[in-house]
Amino acid sequence: MNATPVEGSGTAVRAWNASRHLARVQSMLVSHLVPAGGRAVLVAPHPGAEVLAWGGLLQLLHREQRALLLISLSNGIPHGQPLRSRWTPEQLAIIRPLETAEALQRLGVPAADLQWVHGGFSAGNLNRQDDALQAFLGTYLHADDVVFSTWREDGDADHEACGRSTAAACAMVGARFHEVPLDAWRWASPEDPRLPWERARKLHLDRWAQARKRHAVQAFASQLHGGSPAFSAPALARLQQPFELVFL
Repeated sequence: MNATPVEGSGTAVRAWNASRHLARVQSMLVSHLVPAGGRAVLVAPHPGAEVLAWGGLLQLLHREQRALLLISLSNGIPHGQPLRSRWTPEQLAIIRPLETAEALQRLGVPAADLQWVHGGFSAGNLNRQDDALQAFLGTYLHADDVVFSTWREDGDADHEACGRSTAAACAMVGARFHEVPLDAWRWASPEDPRLPWERARKLHLDRWAQARKRHAVQAFASQLHGGSPAFSAPALARLQQPFELVFL
């Protein structure tokens, strides 16, 4: 999707709170989303996405004692592109996986309680690696998995490639596939017809789950601090609401 260019910090949380479409989205229990005995697979394009997109979902799945597989396609370091960081690429290659492990610990979902796979793909050009991504994911997915990834029309090239490749891999093995918007919260309008509202469901987060998610996000120091942080304050506010949205 070619997202509408956004000036400033994007759509404000207060605007989303007033959305008629969002207010009409039905709620869904995670126990219905991932049946008992099933395995949930979460495919993230970059470090941080696994917490921002589904930090609440991870907690709910862990509470329900569902088997978890987390797949991080890249380490978030764009190959051959300028870094918005005071750390070197070599340092970030070490730092970012450690930040994710710390964030998972803060969510109450320690790395020891899930299977975690690192893809090692280059960030910034996942959209040119669809076939390789699909083949890689296909080696880990099972027909009875329930798989989550970033939305195929999220407006970010890497997010969309992650969603496309995951959807293709799920179709190949027969797994159930769901999508989660991430960048769309920034560029979309509250009544935007480009969002698949008919497929949207809300997973409600209690105050404890919200607090854990806020605490977990702070583990990503390399993306929160520096001259041009990857996670802006408005972006964090949009992604730390008392629910998470899933497109079935």
